[in-house]
Amino acid sequence: MQNILPYALSFAAGAMIFVVVEELIPESQAGEHTHIATLGTLLGFAVMMVLDVALG
Repeated sequence: MQNILPYALSFAAGAMIFVVVEELIPESQAGEHTHIATLGTLLGFAVMMVLDVALG
């Protein structure tokens, strides 16, 4: 279980970010392209995390 724990926690964190963007930020869901706003937020967060790890 210790080997799987980081991946399980990462999945849970990603799921919570998705829920926050989809349900709790109404401005991003007010328009016609709601999925693009959600995917943009998730992609931006992923890029931020990669840069944080790569650049220390």
